[in-house]
Amino acid sequence: MNPPESSQSIRFDIVAGLTAAAVILPKAMAYATVAGLPVATGLYTAFIPMIIYALMGSSRVLSVSSTTTLGILTGTQLMMAVPDGDPGKLITAAATLTVLVGILLIVASLLRLGFVANFISNPVLTGFKAGIGLVIIFDQLPKLMGIHITKQGFFRDLFSIVHHVPETSLITLAVAAATLMVLMGMEHRWPHS
Repeated sequence: MNPPESSQSIRFDIVAGLTAAAVILPKAMAYATVAGLPVATGLYTAFIPMIIYALMGSSRVLSVSSTTTLGILTGTQLMMAVPDGDPGKLITAAATLTVLVGILLIVASLLRLGFVANFISNPVLTGFKAGIGLVIIFDQLPKLMGIHITKQGFFRDLFSIVHHVPETSLITLAVAAATLMVLMGMEHRWPHS
C-alpha cells in the first residue's frame, strides 16, 4: 500500500472512531442508568467489549456496544439480586452476571446453538420490542417531567407517575417538549434515507 493511501485510511479510521465515540459514550452512560448502575459503569461497557472484540473478533463491520434491551434486562435482574440498590453490590452483581452470560455464550458457540434463534417467531420479537419501547418511555417520562419516583415495576411505576403529575416541573417539561419538537422538526426536514 502506498504511504498516501495508508495515511488517508488512518485519517478516516480516526474520524470514524471519534464519531462512534461521540455517539456511543453518552448512550452507554444512559444505558447504565437504565440498568440501575452508576453512570461511570457505562464507560466500561463502551470500551471493554470493543477492545476485547478488536483483539479476538473477525468482522470489521460488526457493532459491539451495549443496547437498551440489555440495559433493561440487566436492570431487572439486578433489582431482584440487590433489592436495596447498594452501588457496590450492584456492580458486583453486574460483573457476576456478565461473566455468567459470557460463559453461556461461549458454550453456545462451541455447541453451535445459533440455529435456536430461528425458532423465535416474528410476533414474539415484535411484542418483545414493543414492550421494551414502553419500558423505555415510562423510564424516561419522570425525567422529562422533572419528578422523582422509586422504581418498583412497570405498572407501579406508571401509577406513581400519574400520582406525581401535579409535582411536574414546568421548566423541565418545557425544555423537554422544545427538544422533542426540534428533534421531530429535524427528522421532518432531513429524513433518514
